[in-house]
Amino acid sequence: MCISLFGKDVLSKDAGECAICLEELQQGDTIARLPCLCIYHKGCIDEWFEVNRSCPEHPSD
Repeated sequence: MCISLFGKDVLSKDAGECAICLEELQQGDTIARLPCLCIYHKGCIDEWFEVNRSCPEHPSD
C-alpha cells in the first residue's frame, strides 16, 4: 500500500499526465514520487492522501 511519499522534487523534463488532475506534468512542476515510483503534482497527491490511503494508479498495493 503506497501511503507515504518516497520523494519530493522539481521535474526536470515533461513526464506525461498527472492521473489525479489530468494536467500535464511539466518541467519545473513540484512533484511527489511514491514508493511505487508513480509521480504526481505535489499538491494533487497531498490532497489525495487526505481522503485516500493508496496510490491512485495502484489501489491494491
